[in-house]
Amino acid sequence: MTERAWPAGAATAIGSMPGVDPVEAAAVVFGELPDFPHVPELPARGVGADLIGRTAALLVDLAVEVVPSGYRVAGRPGHDHRRGIDLQQWDLDAVQQARETVGSPPVIKTQIAGPWTLGAGIELTRGHRLLTDRGALRDFTESLLDGLAQYVGELAARTGAPIVVQLDEPSLPAALAGGLPTPSGYGNVSAVPEPEARELLTVMIDRIGGITGQPVVVHCCAPHPPIALLRSVGAGAIAFDVSQLGGASTGLLDEVGETWDSGTSLFLGLVPSTDPVTQPGLKELAAPALNLVDRLGFTRAILAERAVPTPVCGLAGATNEWLRRALALSRDLGKAFLEPPESW
Repeated sequence: MTERAWPAGAATAIGSMPGVDPVEAAAVVFGELPDFPHVPELPARGVGADLIGRTAALLVDLAVEVVPSGYRVAGRPGHDHRRGIDLQQWDLDAVQQARETVGSPPVIKTQIAGPWTLGAGIELTRGHRLLTDRGALRDFTESLLDGLAQYVGELAARTGAPIVVQLDEPSLPAALAGGLPTPSGYGNVSAVPEPEARELLTVMIDRIGGITGQPVVVHCCAPHPPIALLRSVGAGAIAFDVSQLGGASTGLLDEVGETWDSGTSLFLGLVPSTDPVTQPGLKELAAPALNLVDRLGFTRAILAERAVPTPVCGLAGATNEWLRRALALSRDLGKAFLEPPESW
């Protein structure tokens, strides 16, 4: 599903933000990104507020607990799991309050871990990563999809807006390359065969598209994101840090070009996610996107049609001042993609 769900010229952010106040975070997002806000993530709140904890809070009939090494499968829901659910409800309350203040947006985005990153971030009771047990990983994926359907329904009811789901897959490249260390740290987990990765992602994206009726965004901020793989599994948009293409091979650039040519949108990470030494101008921030378009041989109009500017990754490490500035710059880039300044 590649039909665009967001307005032309819209901008958004990846998800995470600094601070611990969900009401303030939602107000900032809805104020700075009115055409394509997202549900803020506040990992500084601790257990249950990080990517894995937030996603695990959606599980139905399965649960996790926190152990010294991270998250582990639990026999039944306990304090850690309930905390994740409580944080999720507070986030929904905050988003609803922001919506009541400024009105319903054209579309809103929410973020969860993709299946391979979830499987990399949770341990089985015997200490291995969840993704090493393909049966257990499928069970967790099904449970997550059941919980996501309930969550999307509630988020849509509270905001009055269509919902776009973003799958975060920072661990996917390492899983494919056999680069994930075992929990003991003395070895690496065997590489996930690409056909297996493709099959599970395809199932999940198809199911999410059925739940939301909207294209699914897949975000990967790791070096050398698997663009061709993500296009092949039906991602409606792929989000990545454009600076990762600075020394990219011809093959990776070809993958980007083929992805754009297929109608898939690209969420282009262009704005620094932490406070830069010098304040960048709009043209400077846009330069990597303009250079990419020119190098691939597209007209620059494709930026308005199939691109969404974002910060390069999450903003959890930013100051409050830069947070607002980064979101405003992303918004201004979106407008400039739609109506380019003469100086471009």
